[in-house]
Amino acid sequence: MGRKKRNMKYSGIGGQAVLEGIMMKNKEQYAVAVRKPNGEIEVEVEHYYGIIHGSKLMEVPFVRGIFQFIDSMVLGMRSLNFSASFYEDEDAKETLADKAFHKIFKDKAEKVFSAIVMIFSLALAIGIFMVLPYYVTSLFAEYIRSASFMAIIEGVLRILIFVGYVLAISLMKDIRRVYMYHGAEHKCINCIEKGCPLTVREVMRSSKQHRRCGTSFLLFVMFVSVILFFFIRVENPVYRVLIRVALIPVIAGISYEIIRLAGKSNNILVRIISAPGMWLQRLTTKEPDESMVEVAIAAVEAVFDWKAYLYETFGYEVDESWMEEKAESQTDRKD
Repeated sequence: MGRKKRNMKYSGIGGQAVLEGIMMKNKEQYAVAVRKPNGEIEVEVEHYYGIIHGSKLMEVPFVRGIFQFIDSMVLGMRSLNFSASFYEDEDAKETLADKAFHKIFKDKAEKVFSAIVMIFSLALAIGIFMVLPYYVTSLFAEYIRSASFMAIIEGVLRILIFVGYVLAISLMKDIRRVYMYHGAEHKCINCIEKGCPLTVREVMRSSKQHRRCGTSFLLFVMFVSVILFFFIRVENPVYRVLIRVALIPVIAGISYEIIRLAGKSNNILVRIISAPGMWLQRLTTKEPDESMVEVAIAAVEAVFDWKAYLYETFGYEVDESWMEEKAESQTDRKD
């Protein structure tokens, strides 16, 4: 019996690739599954409520995206720290700086260090992707008199820097493995949202690209910034830099609404605006192997009842006999 094609249905789950693992989040619960050096899969399940949990601000369009962005960074750092803990160098010696840092902050040392790293990373990203393009473009101010043309050049340069950065890190061996886990994360979500049972076979057959990906979100940030900076201008050079930094929360809020719409709609307009992000995901997602898919499935099943979801959304129950029959029919088609 042939496969019946179904429209994709929003599930609400999202995730992130970490070091040799996957983080999956469903509402306030998240799970991090990691393939340990000995080959076993370790799964940690925790709750994360967000910095404004319960506030009506989470219902306000364009405002909620700002806090969602911050929450994703915090949760991402937590998940990355957990996965990295299995691959720490046991022979590494604690320096005097490490001892002093732990003495000052005691039990909160790890959280404080994570906060510092996150703030530094954000500042570096702002400098590279927001301030640097403006500075480089300003070098041509003597030769280009049109402010509109200057704004366009700055926007194009910003997008090129971002794409170049993504391309450069995709060539790194360790990052490539993270991108493979990134592909496994997308494949799991796509498998569920197209109404298929969450098995290694079905997941491997699913797409490694997804519209609600963080890569697409960041690309939307670049595009939205080009539009805003084109229309919002000031003459003073210092104010020009400050306004680029000040508008980042606005840009994040708008980009969040676009990516949210992209995940819930399939009309022609959504497909068009999602196309560049889907293309860029060819760089940030790689085909995973089956062991990586097993890790992704473990993360999903820790926080999401996919069988109940398939029954409620697509109207059929998944049991062992159904899955065996499905596997046999797929084998017959291959033969």
